[in-house]
Amino acid sequence: MTLAEDDGPESGGDDLFAAEYVLGVLAADEREIASRRIDADAAFARLVDAWEARLSPMADAYPETEPPIRVKEALDRRLFVAEPRAGLWSSLAFWRGLAAASVAALAIYIAVPPYLNPPAEPPRLIASLGADGSDVRYLAVYDAARREVGLSHVSGERAAGKDFELWMIEGKNAPVSMGVIPAGQTARMTISPAVQEKLAQGAVLAVSLEPTGGSPTGQPTGPVVAAGDLKSI
Repeated sequence: MTLAEDDGPESGGDDLFAAEYVLGVLAADEREIASRRIDADAAFARLVDAWEARLSPMADAYPETEPPIRVKEALDRRLFVAEPRAGLWSSLAFWRGLAAASVAALAIYIAVPPYLNPPAEPPRLIASLGADGSDVRYLAVYDAARREVGLSHVSGERAAGKDFELWMIEGKNAPVSMGVIPAGQTARMTISPAVQEKLAQGAVLAVSLEPTGGSPTGQPTGPVVAAGDLKSI
């Protein structure tokens, strides 16, 4: 069952569906469903607008960057190696082809595809955190360049005298605490270099319910109320 088909609170329903649409992590068919619902369902469209407003502060932390000049130079070499033959300057087909190539070059320049060998960028991963029988839902975005995990609280409240704590689980190894999750709709948590290296390899994030201030033992002492795999954006 997809998020588009399940409106129950156990899976986050439309609210989580709208959040994942805004983050761009839906499969193509689910994204098409969401797009149609935005046009036809005013309530769902408002949810999408609300998530765009909620998540926009996270995007503000990442300034625009100028692609390296060597990317443009590589494109010029690939697309415009040969000199045009005599007579091409007056050919309508030539100019149409040149225009199409220019548009393609611009699209490739913006996207900076791997085959042009741009500088490797640190990964950015995302996880939808939830669990059966729990109403706690988080969306997590791991940004290796900033060494932090950004969290957006979708649903579920911590009980009085309790905190949510974030954990990294790598294979069968013991969970590693990433810290107590600050209260609020959004939060950022700085990650240590040791944890960062393991996250880049694809770990699981989990949220447990702990005493105020976090686990006193260094391992989860309360129930795991949400978990999910990190996936590439």
